[in-house]
Amino acid sequence: MLDLAILGLLEERDLHGYEIRRQLRDGLGLLANVSFGSLYPALARLERAGAVMATEPVDRGAPTRSPVPPTGSLSGERAVLRARRLAGNRGRRSKKVYRITDAGRRMFADLLAGTGSADDARSFGLKLAFARHLAPSARLALLERRRVQLRQSLDDVRAAAHDDALDVYARSVVEHTAEGVEQDIRWLDRLIEGERANGAGPEDRPREGAGTR
Repeated sequence: MLDLAILGLLEERDLHGYEIRRQLRDGLGLLANVSFGSLYPALARLERAGAVMATEPVDRGAPTRSPVPPTGSLSGERAVLRARRLAGNRGRRSKKVYRITDAGRRMFADLLAGTGSADDARSFGLKLAFARHLAPSARLALLERRRVQLRQSLDDVRAAAHDDALDVYARSVVEHTAEGVEQDIRWLDRLIEGERANGAGPEDRPREGAGTR
């Protein structure tokens, strides 16, 4: 799911690593717990796969590094050098700009349209956030698949509500769950109706220059 989110954001524009994390946490809201510890390995994996490329612009206006000030002890001067080295690594990492490649666009399309397994609420929400990149028929299929899943879930919840072993409190929880699923189905019905009414809108046409940079 993280790969899909990263590629979807980079499909919009090139981004620094910290910008990707900010949009994942604040913009999409579905990956609020993503950390740099999981983001950068994912970016490295996508880079090795040829799905993204990283550039590191040279800062020609960067000031010349001053000599290490004497501290009066060898261990102190080593500590200063070590701190500078760590700061430099952080600076280099933050300056990297990531860009999706043609291979990355194909991977993104495959992940977005993937039908191999049932979507849970988070994966469906993530796919829906990027659904504008799907063809109208694929977008409609995504919504209809989710509706089928929720209807099955609703049947299961309603069956559970008739369990005589439930007390009044447990049954109220089950009924509340059923109401939430019913609300989601109504929401999907509206989206599906809108897709069918609108057909292929301007956003569904291939963008000029798509697939190139």
